[in-house]
Amino acid sequence: MNLGGSIRINKFGVLIIAILLVFLVYYISTGKSRSSNYALNKNPNEVNLRKLLIGSIQAAQRGGFEVVEVSKSPDFNVHSKGKTKEGANDPVTDADFRSHCVMASGLHRIFPKLKIISEEDGGNKPCPDSKLFDLDPTVIHENSNVPDEIVGIEDVTVWIDPLDATQEYTENLFQYVTTMVCVAIKGVPTIGVIHNPFTKKTVWAWTNKAVSEPLSYIKRDEDVKHPVVIVSRSHSGDVKNLAKEVFGENLHIIPAGGAGYKVLQVLHNNATAYLHSTAIKKWDICAGNAILAAIGGKMTTQKNEDISYSDKDSFLNENGLLATAVESIHEMYIKKLIDHQKMSR
Repeated sequence: MNLGGSIRINKFGVLIIAILLVFLVYYISTGKSRSSNYALNKNPNEVNLRKLLIGSIQAAQRGGFEVVEVSKSPDFNVHSKGKTKEGANDPVTDADFRSHCVMASGLHRIFPKLKIISEEDGGNKPCPDSKLFDLDPTVIHENSNVPDEIVGIEDVTVWIDPLDATQEYTENLFQYVTTMVCVAIKGVPTIGVIHNPFTKKTVWAWTNKAVSEPLSYIKRDEDVKHPVVIVSRSHSGDVKNLAKEVFGENLHIIPAGGAGYKVLQVLHNNATAYLHSTAIKKWDICAGNAILAAIGGKMTTQKNEDISYSDKDSFLNENGLLATAVESIHEMYIKKLIDHQKMSR
């Protein structure tokens, strides 16, 4: 045995290994940036709405994950932001903040110039950077034909509700909880995403372009003999009386939590209309407004006013709400509401 002999190196083998290592490093480095580069446009003052839809779906789902994670802890760290105009408690939890950070920070990293309005924007705590995400086009179902559309970013406002139905969340009524993202173009609700974190079901729509798969199969009935009206459980007494006065005694009323949940019940034909008689924040309703418009429904104030979601407008809709999945039903009900308002003066 010659332990002191020289080792012969195959130069061709070394070359092959070196080339493979170069390709591996290139693949890893480009793989990390591929999704983030997917979002970029040549002009930073423009945004591709298809990519923003994808990011909005991911944001709602990522925020929902944080909501579920906090629900597993023994303490939600509940605080009060004060009272609503009607005297109801307005709570906030760790889940609201963690969901907000994932949703708003995640979208801002991909679309840096985007105007984002979130319910939890007023918090003083800085958001961590550890929960960011890259665009994943697979969140849109492969059967969905979603086109590219470029718009000026100055026309875009994104509304985020990182945890809708916080009061119900603190009561462990998780069926009412949603996370929502809405994209408004020049104040018009255009893209809406509503995600249920506990069922992991996501509904989305882009007006005049595409809707998520479940919505495209639901048939709408314009003949309503026995209306079902869904209202807020937190102040259902006043709105129940209003519903009976306007629509008659031959109706069924469902008290429920969360504006997102109520819109979902209308979308899935479990309710004929969503009626709200007090002021409501626009991040609660923008996503639902966009989705209803995309499927042929309608949402307005109780004075039949369209709701503007421009960042220059008030964050509060003060004139109540009527929402239906069929526009002709909305026309019938809004006429009754306006007639009732005239008679009540």
